[in-house]
Amino acid sequence: MRLARILVIVVALVPAAAAAQQVSSRITPAEIDGHLRFLSSDLLEGRAPATRGGRLATEYIAAQLRIDGLEPGVGKSYFQPVPIDVVGVTPQSMRIATSGKSSLALHYPDDVVMWAGSAADSSVARGEIVFVGYGAKAPEYQWDDLKGVDLKGKVLLILVNDPPASAAEPALFGGKAMTYYGRWTYKFEEAERQGAAGALIVHTTERAGYPWHTVVGSWAKEQRMLPRDPSLPAPLGIRGWITDSAATALLAGAGLDLGVLRTQAASRDFRPVPTGIVLDASFKNQVAHLQSENVVGVVRGSDPKLRDEYVTLSAHWDHLGIGPAVNGDSIYNGASDNASGVADILTVAHAAAAASTKPKRSLLFVFVTAEESGLLGSEYFAMHPMAPASRIIANLNVDGGNLLGRSRDLGVLGEKKSSLGPSLAAMVKPMGMRLSPDDHPERGHFYRSDHFSFAKAGIPAVSIGAGNDYEGRAKEWGPQQEEDYTAHRYHQPSDEYGVGFDLAGAVQLSDIVLRFATQLANSPTVPTWSKDAEFGRRQP
Repeated sequence: MRLARILVIVVALVPAAAAAQQVSSRITPAEIDGHLRFLSSDLLEGRAPATRGGRLATEYIAAQLRIDGLEPGVGKSYFQPVPIDVVGVTPQSMRIATSGKSSLALHYPDDVVMWAGSAADSSVARGEIVFVGYGAKAPEYQWDDLKGVDLKGKVLLILVNDPPASAAEPALFGGKAMTYYGRWTYKFEEAERQGAAGALIVHTTERAGYPWHTVVGSWAKEQRMLPRDPSLPAPLGIRGWITDSAATALLAGAGLDLGVLRTQAASRDFRPVPTGIVLDASFKNQVAHLQSENVVGVVRGSDPKLRDEYVTLSAHWDHLGIGPAVNGDSIYNGASDNASGVADILTVAHAAAAASTKPKRSLLFVFVTAEESGLLGSEYFAMHPMAPASRIIANLNVDGGNLLGRSRDLGVLGEKKSSLGPSLAAMVKPMGMRLSPDDHPERGHFYRSDHFSFAKAGIPAVSIGAGNDYEGRAKEWGPQQEEDYTAHRYHQPSDEYGVGFDLAGAVQLSDIVLRFATQLANSPTVPTWSKDAEFGRRQP
């Protein structure tokens, strides 16, 4: 049934493919190189949101959209203001104590990392620790870890990731792949819905997908967040992570075995376990209220009936700014992450705007801020879109362009969650390309980039990037390059512009994104969620 539908779409879109071919020839390595050089220049000081370098980046992007003839996407402006609260913990004010059945000393940040649940001057959580397993309420899996227990004022102790699948239920919670119920964001959101005072997630490297030092590096510092939506439940006083060893010792002092509790939590029969341990944690915060910007432009569609529907193309322009010096360099340029993605999408926008034949639907280009702070810019856009969400049929995101040369495959986050994956696979197959599966689906990569904000709003969304199979290279070369980047340049000052970049891969990726966006914009049908996608029920 799905194959037949895809074939019908492909046959119906031959004119669209011809239109994409017309504009794709405009994409050149030189244009991508020009954007990449400037956006990753030291002059932009790492493009942190609400800084001089960040403002230079947004002005540059808006200028390019204006030059290329895109319409402003926010009334008469290219800028969508995004309010951001910056909250920093005052370490010397931190107090962490446990009492009751266990009085183990918890040391920050070796045993536990805590931060504010909202932009308040101080953060407090005092209440009994209750172990709630994976903290999931998932009716589609007939699963409820909370069982209606009153958790108001409690501090919830929660396991990271999803309840494990079993031989009897191999597809439970996505099988090996993480679902949203496994992400730390969901667990804190559910704790707030329960009226908890605080929440601590038990960390293991295997189940979290990253080591403890990543937790420390990400959360033991000031946090950026959007102003609190007053319609949401009251925020947690404190959010945090605790090491597996510290949680084990803490529970052992109360006569509880974390290993036994973890086994019990793998069953639908699990119920929350009061521990008799009282956590008393507090600290003062330094709060600043800042403003950054999303940059938005439109290539208006040609069909009077469809031009008010949109395909969005997104990339985040921000990076980490100026930080601790590494080998004498303190500017975190973010050339790959994500000046390269912005360069690609700017080039796609130029080609789309220059085409003599415009697609039927409009193309909405969204360059978002504060991705590195937790997808804040894309979340704000999804909450305050330039058009009703029901008129945005898809989101194509690029987070990390291809700087290594032409590839024989694509890495697509979310390929199985909607019809976008099969449609893209069908489009690139005649090019001799394929979609490669995620090597680590258990790490939840789908939930870590800006397309996820669109998905949460009910809009089918994917992130599109190069795979690991490169033309003219041995099979193992691609994975080796990825591991080398992660170990030596990811979120480091060394992620900077290099004259050795092979931008033939960037042209190839940009061309594919343009072709696919054009195909979607001309399609007689709109993308649909897969029946088991957790956001399908939220379709606008």
